[in-house]
Amino acid sequence: MPVSARRITQAAELLEGPPDTQVRLSLRRGNQRLTLVLRRPSEVLRSLRTDVLDGILWARISVFSAVTTEQLAEALNNAFAAPGPPRGVVLDLRGNRGGILTQAMGVADAFLNSGVVAQSAGRHPDARRVWQAGGSDLAQSRPVVVLVDGRTASAAEIVAAALGDRGRAVVVGSATLGKGLIQIVVPLPNGAEVLISWSRVLAPLGWPVQGLGVIPALCTSLGLEATQQALQQLGQGASPMQPVLDRARRARAPVPASEVVALRAACPPAEERDLDQQAARALIDNPAAYRTALNP
Repeated sequence: MPVSARRITQAAELLEGPPDTQVRLSLRRGNQRLTLVLRRPSEVLRSLRTDVLDGILWARISVFSAVTTEQLAEALNNAFAAPGPPRGVVLDLRGNRGGILTQAMGVADAFLNSGVVAQSAGRHPDARRVWQAGGSDLAQSRPVVVLVDGRTASAAEIVAAALGDRGRAVVVGSATLGKGLIQIVVPLPNGAEVLISWSRVLAPLGWPVQGLGVIPALCTSLGLEATQQALQQLGQGASPMQPVLDRARRARAPVPASEVVALRAACPPAEERDLDQQAARALIDNPAAYRTALNP
């Protein structure tokens, strides 16, 4: 089945399948054609990987599985109970295409004491819902940076939007995919099924994730020089992305396509790069820059 670059989600779904099976890809670049055969891994994908480097807890969530919240809570509790607890946390959601919605809410809740995590709205009154944080900040108010990229989608975008809007974390990277619909499957009498977009996800401040995606407070997709300049400005108390963030947070569904394009152009989607980690570390090392970027 042919797919285009504009339908990344569909392409990713076509790659999925039973473990230890093969998938054949036919690629075309200009006049060149290439066929690849990939084998799907037989091992279960670990949803969370953590490491402590130079006093920073790095937690990468690749997918939101049924145990992600439990695993993250355990990792945070263990890290902050140990001698010399982390001075900051980096939550890496790059390449995370989503997963179980309730797990995303739980992950965001792990860093919040109270307040709105996310909202949903649709035509039907039952589609309207508000998710509230009800736990405690397991990171004990330490600085938190969330890494995102152009492949960050769905449940991962909900977490990034929640922590960014609530002023609990600084979002770093590039504009995310913009997949913020809640869908349901309705069975039909003949055995077929209909997939219905039931509602759209709204960030705590009311803007829609669908189409717009999450815009980082510190953009790395514009290159090393632009990132360094942005860090310098943040350290001096000025946020170069603040006008864009303010404009995005005022957006309400349906957002005109021209506005979506203009906002996302300020920090174009890109794949993960080493610069993301460097920027995250620089923010944690510079409390003044972190506080400026954190301002919701």
